[in-house]
Amino acid sequence: MDSRYTTDQQQVLADMARGDSVRRRETSTLVAPGTGVSAHAVTVKSLVHRNVYSVCAVVFGDPGAPPDEIGEPVEATNLAESCHDEGTLPEGACAIMLRLGEQYVFYAKP
Repeated sequence: MDSRYTTDQQQVLADMARGDSVRRRETSTLVAPGTGVSAHAVTVKSLVHRNVYSVCAVVFGDPGAPPDEIGEPVEATNLAESCHDEGTLPEGACAIMLRLGEQYVFYAKP
């Protein structure tokens, strides 16, 4: 095994032991046979801050009918918009939302 790899892993463990794990936030997604990333259709309820929106999961019924909201709204980040500018998605916009780690994300262009 590469000694640099071992040294890096020891550094990570030392940082975590000192309580420095707040700076190190890692996210991973496991996709294997029989598992997958769960996705939900959502509509935008409102802008929270910059590219973060309040969204609610929806189910589609009859063609042409508005979707029915299910569950409680959650905050999700729109990856199509910059985190430096205020978001411009209109209320009611539809998207597909994924949960990655502890974050909800979606991609919808204004």
